[in-house]
Amino acid sequence: MGINRPATSRGRPRAFDAEAALDRAMRLFWRHGFEGTSLGALTAAMGINRPSLYAAFGNKEALFRRAVDRYVERTGGLLGDALAQPTARQAAEHLLRGAALGGRSGDGDEAPGCLLVQAALACGASAEPVRLELVARRGATEAALRRRFERATADGDLPPGTCPAELAKYVATVLHGLAVQSAGGAGPAELLPVVDLALRVWPAGARGGQ
Repeated sequence: MGINRPATSRGRPRAFDAEAALDRAMRLFWRHGFEGTSLGALTAAMGINRPSLYAAFGNKEALFRRAVDRYVERTGGLLGDALAQPTARQAAEHLLRGAALGGRSGDGDEAPGCLLVQAALACGASAEPVRLELVARRGATEAALRRRFERATADGDLPPGTCPAELAKYVATVLHGLAVQSAGGAGPAELLPVVDLALRVWPAGARGGQ
């Protein structure tokens, strides 16, 4: 059998919407992780059978990688907006506060937390490629922060002696911790004070510092 295509009200088959199906798969992976999302759950949510899933997206790992790409496309605006802030401290604050507020993209149907963090928190040996993929994705965020802080150091926004790599690691660690807490049920009222506390150790003498 091919792709399940429910009939429209006029009896004509409805074209399979691969993009909508990918969005549904992304939300499942986001909520339940890679290994916690079964093929049965995926096919049910996407409205297709297994052969059609394989034909359209490849195997489960290939579908997951496509879903991660979609997630990054939809949520990458928070990082981009943060990096565009006028000072390094404002960049960090914008990113961390966005994470504490849930990092929502606007359609109100997202899962809490961060897919790049929670999707591989409990991966077995068979899912090692997936874990490494997510490590690389998170590393890309940290690298972007490091480059932003290197520029801030060169511009005098951060004081001499600041290590951009260490500062980026710190912000990324807090960012990912917020994602884990959010996935566990913590809301903005609990997480925003954590952001305030994290920013209290911002390098003394930095522009926009306290």
